[in-house]
Amino acid sequence: MKTALLEKVEQSQLKEKAPEFTVGDSVRVHVKIKEGDKERIQVYAGTVIARDGTGSTETFTVRRISFGEGVERVFPVHSPYVAKVEVERRGVARRAKLYYMRNLTSKQSRLKEVQE
Repeated sequence: MKTALLEKVEQSQLKEKAPEFTVGDSVRVHVKIKEGDKERIQVYAGTVIARDGTGSTETFTVRRISFGEGVERVFPVHSPYVAKVEVERRGVARRAKLYYMRNLTSKQSRLKEVQE
C-alpha cells in the first residue's frame, strides 16, 4: 500500500515513453556506459526471459549466449542508463517467465515468431 507522496515521487521517476516489448521478444538494449569522464553506448542483444515489478522498480531480464556460455543481465525499464530498447523480432511465449530456456541448447531455444 503506497501513500500519495510515494506515488507522486515514483511518477516523477518514470520515463515518458517506456519501451513496448513482452517476454519472448528478441531485443537490442542500448546501455549508456561511463568510463572516466567519457560516456558511450553499448548494445546488449538477447531474448527477454522475464519482466518483474511495477512502476519505477520494473525490471526485465535479457539472456544471450556469449562464447558458448549463457549470460543474463537485468535492466531497469525506467533507468536513465537504458537509452533505448529495440525489438528485433516478436516471439510467442505461453508463460510469464521463460526460465526453462536456461536448460536448452541453441536450436531448441528458438521461439516461434508472431505472425502479424
